[in-house]
Amino acid sequence: MGTCVTGLNRQEFSMYLFRIIGLASLVMMLTLVLSACSTAPSAVPGSGASETFEGPSRISQKQAEDITFYAVALVGTPYRYGGNTPDAGFDCSGLIGHVYEAAAGVAPPRTVSMLKAWGQPVLRANIRTGDLVLFFQGIEPTHAGIYVGGGRFVHAPSTGGKVRLDNLNSRYWMAQEVAFRRP
Repeated sequence: MGTCVTGLNRQEFSMYLFRIIGLASLVMMLTLVLSACSTAPSAVPGSGASETFEGPSRISQKQAEDITFYAVALVGTPYRYGGNTPDAGFDCSGLIGHVYEAAAGVAPPRTVSMLKAWGQPVLRANIRTGDLVLFFQGIEPTHAGIYVGGGRFVHAPSTGGKVRLDNLNSRYWMAQEVAFRRP
């Protein structure tokens, strides 16, 4: 467990940044980072993503923004299968669980398979920051991330990788089947 210049471990430092930077600074940073304008890939047939979301959400718009800011702050954290803390590293569902719990006090299911039924389906035209992005092979999800706006999402990709910010409209992600969920 390395320490940062401040003497805090990675998790403490991430939470410290999350608290002190402030909403205005984070909004400015996200505006610059997410300035690309784009559309999301098409939804998975049968995933419920073609339904319009009208029901209540477990999270407020403010919580959704907090989720987004904290997810972006964790970019660069190492990937680790089964990991669910900044110090240990993250897999994709561990990242989602940690971010939702730390930023909004909401505990999502631990596995990608269980995330497909969590919350409500959202049309791609209606996605907002903090929504889940689920990638499918057939009818089962194989990967997930957190939508952060501007056609981008934060996720923990694979062994040897790091948490990163990717564009849903990149060649690779456009070729994947996708569904969006709002907790």
